[in-house]
Amino acid sequence: MTYTVQVKVMPLKELLDPQGKAVMGGLQNLGLGNIQDVRVGKNITLQVEANTPDQAKAIAEEASKKLLANPVMEYFEVVIS
Repeated sequence: MTYTVQVKVMPLKELLDPQGKAVMGGLQNLGLGNIQDVRVGKNITLQVEANTPDQAKAIAEEASKKLLANPVMEYFEVVIS
């Protein structure tokens, strides 16, 4: 069976996010000063062939650890949709 798996990759909260800061500056320049913080990450959609949802999630987690996320700078979340 094929499962659709979403992987959300975000910068670690302890690290600066230069891209988020740039977006934040742009939003403030547009008069949107109510926004307090911006973090920019990646959303990756995988089509995973697996026997069970748990197996599909495990495959996506392995892909995230090995390629999709840099554990030194990012964390990831895996959700089957």
